[in-house]
Amino acid sequence: MHAGHDATHNGKQRRSGGRKRYLVTGGGGFVGSFLCERLLNAGQQVLCVDNFLTGRIDNLTPIIDRPGFKLLHHDVTQPLHVEVDGIFNLACPASPPHYQSDPIRTTKINVLGAINMLGLARRLGVPVLQASTSEVYGEPAVHPQAEAYWGNVNPTGPRACYDEGKRCAETLFFDYHRQHGVVIKVARIFNTYGPRMSMHDGRVVSNMIVQALTGQDLTVYGDGSQTRSFCYVDDLVRGLIQLMATPDQVTGPVNLGNPAEFTVLELARKVIEKTGSSSKIRLMPLPQDDPTRRRPDITKARELLGWQPTVGLDAGLERTIRHFREALQDGLPQHIEAPAALARQAAPMLQTA
Repeated sequence: MHAGHDATHNGKQRRSGGRKRYLVTGGGGFVGSFLCERLLNAGQQVLCVDNFLTGRIDNLTPIIDRPGFKLLHHDVTQPLHVEVDGIFNLACPASPPHYQSDPIRTTKINVLGAINMLGLARRLGVPVLQASTSEVYGEPAVHPQAEAYWGNVNPTGPRACYDEGKRCAETLFFDYHRQHGVVIKVARIFNTYGPRMSMHDGRVVSNMIVQALTGQDLTVYGDGSQTRSFCYVDDLVRGLIQLMATPDQVTGPVNLGNPAEFTVLELARKVIEKTGSSSKIRLMPLPQDDPTRRRPDITKARELLGWQPTVGLDAGLERTIRHFREALQDGLPQHIEAPAALARQAAPMLQTA
């Protein structure tokens, strides 16, 4: 397995050779692993950094031995000294059960991780992209949500570690840009789904698919009238790469998401239909601060990046269901593994920074 440090002169050789070397923090995660793979497919080199708090080694199986890929076990709350040509900062637990299980740590990952990656970008003179979130809009008072909207977030609620952590990270990115001239890109990511989602990460698409495939009732919170806009992972990753490739003056924030809006009840019915399941729908109380409406205005993405999603919900669900069906047939664990246990499992396989 590729792991460990890389000498400074190696980094310089890479830059002079025309191929770029990208650091992807959180590269063992659902989105991060697809980003690493797409960069490699484009002929770039990738340094994947993850502490495997919620990421999984299995996500990297398709690329772990490919030339140009290196894996480093590291926590972004600690400084990192490597040589790269650009940074994608994706490191953060992204599902409510994971980020709420240790909210103080979640805030630290968002804030200290941003500071460390911005500091690295400043020292190297390279661009850095922040994977922000639609959660910065909170419970929106405008619909759909455009980047100019400042949001409506509860700063003391159970989701604040993630919502406010991401908002603070955006603040840091723009302050480093204004104060130190760091080249920044900020992407606000809306609900993303696809293969490699954790089976028990608490996200609505993975929850419903696993419930349908295992004959459980599908859990719908509230009356199911709350809306979400679901973006397939391939579309999102393409958008991230296109945003990184924009001229230096393009900072964002830029919404990346699919503007097709569905109620959660509609999603549940689609999942039951596409899995051929006999599962029923079970209504549960709505969690605190759960947004009732979510839909991106992607005008900026269209204008600045020439980007828009191409995979509709039906096609994306079919691909995702196929992945989960195969995973369940392979007998993957049905229980939720504690993040600490995942990190212990991964740590002996990797060198640390």
